[in-house]
Amino acid sequence: MKKAYAAIIACSLPLLAGAQEAFDALQMSQTELRGTSRFQSMAGAFGALGGDISTLNQNPAGIGVYRSSDANVTVNIDMNSSKTPSVSESKTKFTAPSVGYVGAIKLNNDVLQSLNIGFSFSRQMDYERRFKGYHNGAANSVTNFIAANTGQWTEDELGQAADYNPYYKTSAPWASILSYNSYLINNNGGRWQGLYGDGTDAYNEFEVQQKGHKDEYSVNLGGNVLNKVYWGVGIGIVDFTYDCYQYYGEDLKNAYIADINDGSIVNGSANFGYENLLHTVGTGYNFKMGVIVKPVNELRFGAAFHTPTYFNMKDNYKSNASFAMESDELNKYHGVNETGEKGYYDVIRYKFKTPWRFIGSVAAVVGKSAILSFDYEYVDAPTMRVCDEAGYDYATTTSNIKSYLKASHIFRVGAEFRVTPNVSLRGGYSLQKSPVVDAVRNNQMNVVTVNSNPVYEFDNDTQYITAGIGYRYGSFYFDLAYVHKQRKSQYNAFSPMVWSGGIEPNVYSEVKDDTNRISLTAGFRF
Repeated sequence: MKKAYAAIIACSLPLLAGAQEAFDALQMSQTELRGTSRFQSMAGAFGALGGDISTLNQNPAGIGVYRSSDANVTVNIDMNSSKTPSVSESKTKFTAPSVGYVGAIKLNNDVLQSLNIGFSFSRQMDYERRFKGYHNGAANSVTNFIAANTGQWTEDELGQAADYNPYYKTSAPWASILSYNSYLINNNGGRWQGLYGDGTDAYNEFEVQQKGHKDEYSVNLGGNVLNKVYWGVGIGIVDFTYDCYQYYGEDLKNAYIADINDGSIVNGSANFGYENLLHTVGTGYNFKMGVIVKPVNELRFGAAFHTPTYFNMKDNYKSNASFAMESDELNKYHGVNETGEKGYYDVIRYKFKTPWRFIGSVAAVVGKSAILSFDYEYVDAPTMRVCDEAGYDYATTTSNIKSYLKASHIFRVGAEFRVTPNVSLRGGYSLQKSPVVDAVRNNQMNVVTVNSNPVYEFDNDTQYITAGIGYRYGSFYFDLAYVHKQRKSQYNAFSPMVWSGGIEPNVYSEVKDDTNRISLTAGFRF
């Protein structure tokens, strides 16, 4: 018997027509371990150390530690691998993610020893990734999920005509409109139904291609008070660009399809695929402030606060659905055989505010040969906001951000040992905890997405294992770093349907990303 989901319509929230949803916002707010090679080789644990150009984006007080001017450039080679349980993809990429300059100005003042100014370019996030996979024997279909979220909308309201565009004439879920016009959901006796039912055999496949970056241009000012307290403030201008192509398809045997002549539900085969393309661009600004206190030469404490980055964003969406339906039995008489393609395009402008961040740090300096440093970073993900162009919250998106996300915690530890006056060895480890609540990670919560795309993905924990070596010769220095990044993500083709009668499962897959990076920094101090 065909499964009917009319009873859970009130429990599964509809797909929205609007700006980014919670997990898109989370992705836009993320950062990763990047910067100078010395910074990377110690896993970014520099909040209480300073004296490195990458601290302009971490703890601005690090600029106050400088006793001389500094300029450097960093180049990376990233070897990326993404794996699902069924398919592996890999790519190698060359980038120049960090360039910076610090000018040190010595003052003839007993209290304020120096006043320094710094400029830097830093890539905060690189989105380059591709993964794909497939499943046999899935226990549900995206068409059933969309049918359950179509509610009381009628065929007349969802159907397209020459003089009627339901995407803009109604507030119906766009996924429902696209699916109805592609024969993927059907109205059977006043109840919307998908194609999956008792006896249906399902095969599904998916592909995701991502590219883009988040770059920050920083200007910082800092100083040195009595060689005990170092302070710094900075402003960052952020440039964001992101492109994502997503494909999800199903091949269903013994599917429950509609006879195009009378609308009756019959058994047959259904093969269809959704394509979604997203192009996002935006610019934003933020402020940072920090302090480093050195009570004794062997011990340092650091603290930094980052305001949210305030973005103006623009999304370009494009969605398509291709489909082929066939019933061999009815073809003997009058035919059920339908193929085609439907789609839509839209542009949305909005404002976005990332979370605020706090970093606390401590470092120990052992003689003139060793450093041990620890950082803790708190990222308040639930404070993110997506707003319209006038600055008013999208209330549903704000509510979903608070429901799906929690604060994220990042831990970093780094060490450096000076083997000779010219050569230093370094190592580090960083762990970034996922901000996604357990109910979402365990597929026990309804998840709302936007426009016609029911897909959502998120990162679980991410860790970095790092090592490096540095060489100094006069005013010149060269640093080499190796970074191994391990990230686990979860791809969800659609949300589980959670209601009082239980949970109807979704289709999801774990994605494992491994990045091996070689980084080289060349610079000089003067």
